[in-house]
Amino acid sequence: MSLPIAAPAAADPMTLVALGDSLTQGYGLPQEQGFVPQLQAWLRENGAEVTVVNAGVSGDTSAGGRARLGWTLEGGADAMIVALGGNDLLRGLDPAETRANIDAILSEASARNLPVLLIGLPAPGNYGADYKAAFDAIWPDLAQKHGALMVPNMLAGLSDMAPDQRGGLVQPDGLHPSADGVKVMVETLGPEVLKLLARAG
Repeated sequence: MSLPIAAPAAADPMTLVALGDSLTQGYGLPQEQGFVPQLQAWLRENGAEVTVVNAGVSGDTSAGGRARLGWTLEGGADAMIVALGGNDLLRGLDPAETRANIDAILSEASARNLPVLLIGLPAPGNYGADYKAAFDAIWPDLAQKHGALMVPNMLAGLSDMAPDQRGGLVQPDGLHPSADGVKVMVETLGPEVLKLLARAG
């Protein structure tokens, strides 16, 4: 009598934690139109079996992200996106504080063997050249130190557009992307996230 051969079990989807602020959380948008749901859909359309966990908190600073990192990762993760710093900028916090917090987050990820995609935001010029230089250097410096992948600007897809091309892509507050703006972000960042998942796989 021949025994049936069991089909190979499907691989469990990877878990990608997106640690961030309102840009990650999906501020001002219906839940399904935010960054995390759109990113997960894009990744799956591009062949990645992954569940993206929304660990974005509106208004969160790098210190807030650092403080909640432990319990954020309690459920397990295969990789992590770190996208913090926008609210540090809005508050004009010392870049040294932001650097120390992001450094600590990446150190914890390294201790857990979690590959990271570090996503920054460039400082505006109105804080002065010294502030901008110190803040903008955080992302490449720490990515190199910890061996993380890095994108210097969370809003790169939108920032690269001329102002007259951004109609309908930004919410009335002028800060947060609309659902269509999030789509542009995801299409820009998606290939880098696929690289991150390849490291985790």
